[in-house]
Amino acid sequence: MSVAVPEELLARFLVEAKKRTYASGGSASAFAVVPLLVDSHQLEYRLDEMLYRDVYFGTSHFAGQEVVYKGETAVWSMCYVGGWTDELENEGEIPQLATLLQAALRQVPVDTPFRGPTEYASGPYVYRNSVSGNLRLFRGEEAMSRGMTVLYRLNYAGGAVD
Repeated sequence: MSVAVPEELLARFLVEAKKRTYASGGSASAFAVVPLLVDSHQLEYRLDEMLYRDVYFGTSHFAGQEVVYKGETAVWSMCYVGGWTDELENEGEIPQLATLLQAALRQVPVDTPFRGPTEYASGPYVYRNSVSGNLRLFRGEEAMSRGMTVLYRLNYAGGAVD
């Protein structure tokens, strides 16, 4: 049974949920909950009958899935995998990069509410996001770099489920 959620409502809900969960402070955020799956991290945001759940495994290299529910029915999902690249030689840069990533993700655009904006920069670091598709079906890649050196990369894909 399919549950209809207007795309504008879903997009605005996703923007709010993403800003309040990982982008607000990661797994230490106020929206962290006891995970359902062993060795995972879980973040949740609820508004009325809508629930956003982000479950992921790992920290330096990780994989996860975001799901939006209307009531008890999953209506949208995104899977992602990524992490630090082999080019990241100085682990002392990780806190700055994590801060950049969270700041970029707080800029999530409502027209593509999947990750961050096309580009966001802070100091020597640049976040870039490339996405194709729409809420029903999309895929993308984000990366953070210092100059020409890519230090972090993440691939994602998802869309509506029924």
